[in-house]
Amino acid sequence: MTVNMFTCNVPVATIWTSPDSARDLDGEGTSNPVHLNKWLEKLAYEQRLDLCEGNRVQTQLLYGEPVIVDEIVGEWAKVIAVWQPCKKDERGYPGWVPVAQLKEAEQVESAGGFIRVAVAKSQLWNMDGTPKLIVPFNTMLPLVDESDDYFTVLTPDGEALILKMDIVRASSVHQFHKRSAAAAVDEGLAYLDLPYFWGGMSSYGYDCSGFTYNMLKACGYFIPRDASDQAKSGEEVPMDDTTHWLKGDLLFFANDEGKGNVRHVGFYYGNGLMLHSPSTGQAIEIMKLAGSKLEKELCAVRRYGHGEGADE
Repeated sequence: MTVNMFTCNVPVATIWTSPDSARDLDGEGTSNPVHLNKWLEKLAYEQRLDLCEGNRVQTQLLYGEPVIVDEIVGEWAKVIAVWQPCKKDERGYPGWVPVAQLKEAEQVESAGGFIRVAVAKSQLWNMDGTPKLIVPFNTMLPLVDESDDYFTVLTPDGEALILKMDIVRASSVHQFHKRSAAAAVDEGLAYLDLPYFWGGMSSYGYDCSGFTYNMLKACGYFIPRDASDQAKSGEEVPMDDTTHWLKGDLLFFANDEGKGNVRHVGFYYGNGLMLHSPSTGQAIEIMKLAGSKLEKELCAVRRYGHGEGADE
């Protein structure tokens, strides 16, 4: 069976539930070039909330991220995001992306390995020194060459330059230096006050599990994409004894005072605090659990990034 591999050809592409999920007002988010800031600024609270309650958005892709294309219907492609583990499909996260935001993947022989963007946003440059694209945190691209100040990377649109000071490198996408989950919390502090975005997987906006996924990705781990899946993986930690909790453990919360479906996740910060991306209309924050509604909804604590060769 032939696998049709494509890559994301815009800084951030949204994966929609169906081709009918995108509204007229989402045009800046479904175009190429994509206009993320214009799109996000246009969305009022009710319109942002509808992305969730209307079951419109599933997740997002970053520039150069690979997908399997199962079929193309008109201007839309049914895709599987292979870097985002999910119970919905054993191959990765399913959904629909505008064909215009994808490009057929070429066979890459990258002896130089890969780079990962380690800052909130970084400028990609054309080889002639003119600006190309701004790419977000955690973008991964094949590395082909280097000079004193720049790496040459292979993008869906050919070779480009990126400042060395903005990136980290590894021999493959699965061999970036592993750091502890506590380091993931420290990474997350850079995004305090960033507005929540349902399905968000970029430094333009994260949802709760997109935030935990990406901060752990920055520390060398590909964990499940959704909170309900994250709650079933990793190492189980005693939920009722906070003395066992470590900075970077994931705290999970469920409806019906912890007895229903998992609905939220955040990082344990230490000292009874949690770092999380709360919900539409709010922003990434550190909060005190004691006395909060979430305290009664705690349903699981899981540990990633410890005992796996990670720096403590």
